[in-house]
Amino acid sequence: MTLKKWMVALALLSAVTIAGAGTALAESKIGVINGQKILSLCDAGQTLKGQLETRMKELQSSFKAEDDTIVALQQEIEKKSSAWSEDKTKEKVAELRKKRRDMQLRNEDAKNELQQMQDKAVKPILESLQDVVAAYGKKNGYTAILDVKAGVVYFDNAAELSEAIVKELNVVMAKK
Repeated sequence: MTLKKWMVALALLSAVTIAGAGTALAESKIGVINGQKILSLCDAGQTLKGQLETRMKELQSSFKAEDDTIVALQQEIEKKSSAWSEDKTKEKVAELRKKRRDMQLRNEDAKNELQQMQDKAVKPILESLQDVVAAYGKKNGYTAILDVKAGVVYFDNAAELSEAIVKELNVVMAKK
């Protein structure tokens, strides 16, 4: 489940909590978080970001040789095609197309690999985040805690809890 879906689910859960609580609006204590900010600031999110960047650099460096081969082949075709026979030119152009297509497929595979890596690593963080937000809300008397990315139009910065949630999430994730 993507971060956006988790945050929307968290917002809906919060809205249901508000509706079911039956408390007067004047007695409500509502906080907001920025889930994306929390994910990027927490220790686990920073570690994940580093892992993704490292893997992306590894993939890019592995593509470098293939990319250089494609460029060299293209330059060879441009320089020598007038001296080659029509069949030889067609053969080299077909080879270039195949190499480009293969490179495109490898790029798509790499993109999918990185996305799967991110999804797999983000899931436990988001699950812990949901638990941390719920515990923080109960402990501090909040009626609801909403994510700003889930459609909150306005909030006072005093209601922004992201920094406090990052600290709590770091403690929970350090235990895992």
